[in-house]
Amino acid sequence: MNSENLPPSTRRDFLKRGLGAAALASLTQPDPLLYSATSTQQPRLSGKAESCIFIWLGGGASQIDMFDPKQRGDGKKKAGSYYASIETAIPGENVCEHLKHTAPLLDRCVLLRTVSHDIEAQHGAATNLVHTGRKPSETLIYPSIGSIVSHQLGPRDDGVPPYVVMGYPNIARDPGFLGPKHGYVYLTQLKTGPNGFTRPPDVGLERQKRREALLVNWQKEYQSRNAGDKNVQDVIDVSREAFRMAGPSFMSVFNLDREPSSLRESYGSEFGQRCLLARRLVQSGVRFVEVSFNLNFLNGTGWDTHNEGQLKQHLLIQDLDKAFATLIRDLENQGILDKTLLVIATEFGRPAEFDSGGGRGHQSNSFTCVLGGGGLRTGQVIGKTDELSKKILERKVTLPDFHATIHSALGINPHKKLYAGDRPVPITDFGKPVLYLNQAFTGSTTSL
Repeated sequence: MNSENLPPSTRRDFLKRGLGAAALASLTQPDPLLYSATSTQQPRLSGKAESCIFIWLGGGASQIDMFDPKQRGDGKKKAGSYYASIETAIPGENVCEHLKHTAPLLDRCVLLRTVSHDIEAQHGAATNLVHTGRKPSETLIYPSIGSIVSHQLGPRDDGVPPYVVMGYPNIARDPGFLGPKHGYVYLTQLKTGPNGFTRPPDVGLERQKRREALLVNWQKEYQSRNAGDKNVQDVIDVSREAFRMAGPSFMSVFNLDREPSSLRESYGSEFGQRCLLARRLVQSGVRFVEVSFNLNFLNGTGWDTHNEGQLKQHLLIQDLDKAFATLIRDLENQGILDKTLLVIATEFGRPAEFDSGGGRGHQSNSFTCVLGGGGLRTGQVIGKTDELSKKILERKVTLPDFHATIHSALGINPHKKLYAGDRPVPITDFGKPVLYLNQAFTGSTTSL
């Protein structure tokens, strides 16, 4: 079972989760074209990104059935891709036939086909690793990538949060040692907006004001008994900011009816509507929006395609394809594609072999993530795998490298030190951004 889909278990868990809760109250050698962690003159990506839309395919999306197609398998004994492949806007590169809308737009994207880590058995641990770029520590809770972006950049405008998640609260998305100020506003239903931001029908304005006054008194009393505790002050600050964001200005962002009906239809299903909302959120000033595509499964298992989940996997891929392609065109039409970094990520991929039920197991040593827009040098593929998408032949991209690339594209130094108390913690664990994505790069891009 994919542990990310479980709702929070206790109120205490809920209250630890930042803004939304507060509102409720060369494979082994260094690549010279990757960021040097020791250089005093460190090269930078020339990305222009001001915001990031991070699309999460929770469950483990199959790279061999999507963005790294190989020979056809038979769904039983013969290993290989489950679907036919089609050409893309990147010369010589194919993707799955069910990505027909995205394929002609891949000149706006980069396929990272050799993302790699070593946590293969557990969804939860792998999800945490992809979100934080680090394995768990006995002494620290590391922040998620969204929380780091929040900490480093903050919102682009007043009255909006820097970090929004469309999905269930989960420790992988938490702020860790950065504290609740850099947590997230979250929502699981598009129609109601962020959880806890709307008054219940039986609570009128005057009653709400009395509640807020009572809360302020409690906060002052608790603060006086915990003077000097930064975490207490952060929670109080977040709570007050949440009440401010519950006003009509920010909440109007969630009114998708303001968009043309033709555009909403182009985005498609509920997941597509989330992508449309993500565009509206980044336009409003939100820095980092995570869009989870694993709440309402179309195939019975979501992206965790063991056994019978494989049979209707194409429905998920088609849903992703329609929404992602529309998002690219919409951002482009709005004139903000170069300022918005798009990411498609998952906790691991799938092997070429089929299991006894016709599905696939887990594979973490090589899988695909996608970047788009952000002012990057798009229209290319980074990395190469073998004939079954199992072994990396060229350009391994570690999780720290993946994080460093995203941070650098957003103008964040991936080697800057954050502090957990007095303890220095670099933003990434010696990650090296892929400099092939730099617009200023003039070297050969053959056999990347």
